[in-house]
Amino acid sequence: MSENYKFVQNPKCEYFPCHKVQKPERFNCLFCYCPLYLLREQCGGNFKYNKGIKDCSHCAIPHSPGGYEYIRAKMDIVIDLAKQ
Repeated sequence: MSENYKFVQNPKCEYFPCHKVQKPERFNCLFCYCPLYLLREQCGGNFKYNKGIKDCSHCAIPHSPGGYEYIRAKMDIVIDLAKQ
């Protein structure tokens, strides 16, 4: 069974790639907007707070190989927060 659903790339996007990377051909656009943003510190990514706003511009987890699995593993936390 293929796993093509785990990788999407849009090199025509005016922001592609939206993070500095060494291998743009491996840049995954599937999670253009990270679903873990709302987890704050629990997301596990490389972020900072800038004037109280979470800045994820230095995090490439959603766009890297294994990013799909990483995000999928944390989605139960996101779902639980959505239920509140």
